[in-house]
Amino acid sequence: MEHFDASLSTYFKALLGPRDTRVKGWFLLDNYIPTLVCSIIYLLIVWLGPKYMKNRQPFSCRGILVVYNLGLTLLSLYMFCELVTGVWEGRYNFFCQGTRSAGESDMKIIRVLWWYYFSKLIEFMDTFFFILRKNNHQITVLHVYHHASMLNIWWFVMNWVPCGHSYFGATLNSFIHVLMYSYYGLSSVPSMRPYLWWKKYITQGQLLQFVLTIIQTSCGVIWPCTFPLGWLYFQIGYMISLITLFTNFYIQTYNKKGASRRKDHLKDHQNGSVTAVNGHTNSFSALENNVKPRKQRKD
Repeated sequence: MEHFDASLSTYFKALLGPRDTRVKGWFLLDNYIPTLVCSIIYLLIVWLGPKYMKNRQPFSCRGILVVYNLGLTLLSLYMFCELVTGVWEGRYNFFCQGTRSAGESDMKIIRVLWWYYFSKLIEFMDTFFFILRKNNHQITVLHVYHHASMLNIWWFVMNWVPCGHSYFGATLNSFIHVLMYSYYGLSSVPSMRPYLWWKKYITQGQLLQFVLTIIQTSCGVIWPCTFPLGWLYFQIGYMISLITLFTNFYIQTYNKKGASRRKDHLKDHQNGSVTAVNGHTNSFSALENNVKPRKQRKD
C-alpha cells in the first residue's frame, strides 16, 4: 500500500506539480487513498443498497433528517460567511487571484475550504437516506455524478490550489446549500410543507451559480495571474457538465411535463409532501405510498 501511495504521489507531482505545503498533515489530505476508498464505498452502496432494501420495509428517518439538514444548513452558512469575510479581508481580485498573495487571509480561506471538502463526504448521507427510505427513483445519474465527483475534485483542489481563485464556486455553492438544506429540513416538518414554494427557484439558483462560476473562471483565463491555467480550464469543463445535467433535469421536471406536474405539485402539497430539488426529490410521499399496505418500521 505504501508503494502504491508513493507511486500515486509521484504521478500527481509529475502531472500537477508540487503540492501546496500549507495543508501538509491536514486530515485526509496527505493521502489520496482514503478519499478514493470512500468514493468507491459510496458507489458500492449506491449499487448494493437498493438490492439490500428491496424486500425490507423503508425507514422513515424523519427525526434524523431534521437534525442532518439543520446541521448542513448551519455548516453551509458558516462556510459562506467565512469565505465572504476572508475574501474581503484579503482584498481578493474578482478577475484573477493567485494562491499566495493575501497572507493570513489565504490561510483563512484554506481552513474554510477544508470544511467545504469535508462537507462533500458528509453529503454522501443524502444518498444513503434515499436508500433507507426506498426512494430509489431519487438516485439519478446527476445526483450520483455530482456527489461522487465533488469529493475527489476537492481533494485535488485542497492539495494544489486551496485558496485564491478557487474560492468563488465554493462561496456560491455554500449559499445555495443554505437555501437547499433549509428547504429539506423544513420539508421534514409536516406542518411546514404547505409553505414551501421555492424549490423551483433553488434549481434555477444552482444553474445560475454554474454560469457565474464559468464567467468568473473565464476572467482568470482572459486576464491571467499566478493561478494555474490548467485548473481554470478544468473547472470550466466541469461546470459545463453540471449545466448540461441540471438543465436536462430542469426540463424534465418543470417544462416537459409542466401541466401534469403542476397538478401533481398541488396534489402532493395537499398530501403533505414536497417534490424535486437538486437532481432528486426530497419527499415523504414515496415513502408513505410504499408503506400503506404494511406496518411502518419505527426507527
